[in-house]
Amino acid sequence: MTVKTSIKEIAQVFFKLGCFSFGGPAAHIAMMEEEVVNKRKWMEREHFLDLIGATNLIPGPNSTEMTMHCGYEKGGSLGLFVAGISFIVPAVLVTGCIAWLYTTYGQLPKVEPFLWGIKPAVLAIIVSAILKLGQKALKSTELTVLGCLALIACLLGFNEIYVLLFFGLAGALYFNYRNKKKSANVQSIIPLLFLQSSTTAIAQLTTSKIFWVFLKVGAVLYGGGYVLFGYLDGELVAKGLLNPQQLIDAVAVGQFTPGPVLSTATFIGYQLDGFWGALAATLGIFLPSFLFVLLLNPFVPKMRQSSFLSYFLDCVNVAAVAIMVNVLFNMSVATLIDWKAILITLMSLIITFALKKVNVMWTVIGGSILGYLLLLL
Repeated sequence: MTVKTSIKEIAQVFFKLGCFSFGGPAAHIAMMEEEVVNKRKWMEREHFLDLIGATNLIPGPNSTEMTMHCGYEKGGSLGLFVAGISFIVPAVLVTGCIAWLYTTYGQLPKVEPFLWGIKPAVLAIIVSAILKLGQKALKSTELTVLGCLALIACLLGFNEIYVLLFFGLAGALYFNYRNKKKSANVQSIIPLLFLQSSTTAIAQLTTSKIFWVFLKVGAVLYGGGYVLFGYLDGELVAKGLLNPQQLIDAVAVGQFTPGPVLSTATFIGYQLDGFWGALAATLGIFLPSFLFVLLLNPFVPKMRQSSFLSYFLDCVNVAAVAIMVNVLFNMSVATLIDWKAILITLMSLIITFALKKVNVMWTVIGGSILGYLLLLL
């Protein structure tokens, strides 16, 4: 396959994913795993799992950064940018249109009936991914125990990044000691763990300052896209530059648009400074992720060559699967609240596991249509 064909395929795959990736990062990664590992065989599942673990260690939206990793594996540096942009563009375009409607008419479009059935359907996709990734991650009894402890820590409410780092380092030290091997130098990852935020007041919301605000947030954003709203509350709402209702509506936009939650930066940017504000906010929030992945990706295979870092990756991978299980649990509690949602989930599970050749996109579309029909009852 020529490079040109590869780039075209990368663009098509991730644009399609960007159009149908509802349900948050865990769902996005589950769909990605099905598309690039099962269907297209771009990489081994173990390497895909390594990339998930490594991505959890850097700031930014994890699922969006995973698209960049996958693009890099298929098409190098150009593939990285093509994959990331293709995945982001659908969400940004939809969010931009919603921002215009919101500014013009003062309210959000009522699309909830069509989106109600998507989350129950997505639960089945996440279950499938957890089972596949878990089989690769749980290589030994010790790793299984570590994964259970990480899951308990998540259920108790510990921060995800702390769970990853603690169990990654603790597990690596244990396995390194058990096998009586000298520890490798871990300086290659330490710089990624000590990025800190700095905040400055915004005297006037020029386009360049909007870009700077969102660039800072994108460079230090740990904990997933939803943490974004905590940052923006302090940066914008507390300083009177955005009112609380606009922030709440931005959260709502993040819930019913596909792709990364961080595309709500487009919505907020539009409220602050129209089209150019939306463009500046979008570029600012996503640019750090492209740079982080570009720097990190070549080091992931090298980490496997070091005994200590290989143990570290194994343990981080198990913790990452535990975090996905925790997300699945929380989503299930919030979603499976009546027989209609349970029915959609059961039907989606049957399709996912009994009809394995059916693309996950159809599961999402089917859940949306069935959810809408059930709400008419």
